Amino acid sequence: MPPSLTSGDRKILLIAGAAFVVLVVLGFVLAPANTDANVASSYSTASGGAKAAYLLLQESGYHVERWQHTASKLNAAASTVLILADPMMVPDAKEKAAIEQFISRGGRVITTGIVGAQFLPEDDSEFNPTPTKPWSEFNALIPSAITRAAPKITLAPVAFWRSSSGIPLYGDEEDTVATRVTHGNGDAIWLASATPLTNAGLKDSDNLEFLLAAIGAKEQTRVLFDEYVHGYGEQSAPEKSHPLMMALVLQSIVLAIAVLFTYSRRSGPLRPMAAETRSSPLEFVETLGGLYQEAHAASVAVDVYYQRFEFWLTRRLGLVKDAPVEEIDRAVRDRWQLHDDKFAQTLQAAASARYYPGLPQKQALEIVRALHDYALKLKLFPAAKEKN
Repeated sequence: MPPSLTSGDRKILLIAGAAFVVLVVLGFVLAPANTDANVASSYSTASGGAKAAYLLLQESGYHVERWQHTASKLNAAASTVLILADPMMVPDAKEKAAIEQFISRGGRVITTGIVGAQFLPEDDSEFNPTPTKPWSEFNALIPSAITRAAPKITLAPVAFWRSSSGIPLYGDEEDTVATRVTHGNGDAIWLASATPLTNAGLKDSDNLEFLLAAIGAKEQTRVLFDEYVHGYGEQSAPEKSHPLMMALVLQSIVLAIAVLFTYSRRSGPLRPMAAETRSSPLEFVETLGGLYQEAHAASVAVDVYYQRFEFWLTRRLGLVKDAPVEEIDRAVRDRWQLHDDKFAQTLQAAASARYYPGLPQKQALEIVRALHDYALKLKLFPAAKEKN
């Protein structure tokens, strides 16, 4: 039968349970809102995700992959399409140079949004603070292979491209929401938002036709959905040392220490208690003596010892506790044949010491030593009996 929980065990369980409940509540309260619907990731099945486009291209015979590395690791560029759908990270100089080299060698980049435009060699995008509708339908602006396949597209016009650069593909009389930028042997297609690539927007107004035309022939095209820009795959050293990661590591260490401490408390070796050394009582005696000395209370020390001496002596003789010194001296002479004239004087001096606060230490020591010697002769204390 397993042993029952002690009060200490129950206290530990209650504290651990309360801490767990507090952490769970804080996790729900402080957790960020679900942003999965706003991330155009090929892993996401939410309305704003891009998993439908990824699976559709895969089932249609395209060579589709998820790219989970930095842009600097892109090798072959010819006949390769890199899709940067609403990137969540701003590129640094190294990333931007790698994308520029990728395009120059003949690759094509399809990117969206204000952040996506920052990956391109030219960035003439601007944020649209007052879009007319959440989703709007835009017609083709110039004839091209892409606009012939998709005369119009539907997307959220959260940004626009200045017409001073690039080849406008879709828009209206005021704004361009899709453009083509050539660079070296390749080009890039920029969209105001990732709506045509998302699960919800793929089925609207020639969006699928636009995506297929922008990618090109499936027999010779390699399509890469960049998931590194969404936080998937390998991370750089600064990202691995993110404060949240450090906090997670520290919490794991604390939890491991707590588990180890709990296990060792129950399963560790049993050790006998340390034997009390002889120096411990001596230290107590020295400390107590130092207190009497500092307080100049020699009379108190004598009185304490005398009360103990008197208690055992009257008990052995069968006398009352406060018997007079003369009666005690007579009883000792009759019973133990102790004929010592100094015995009564010593008892009298010890009994009157309490009324003499200024008793010198030397005199107090002489009285206590005399009482101790008589205790040994009369075998009053248990300790004195053992020594003899």
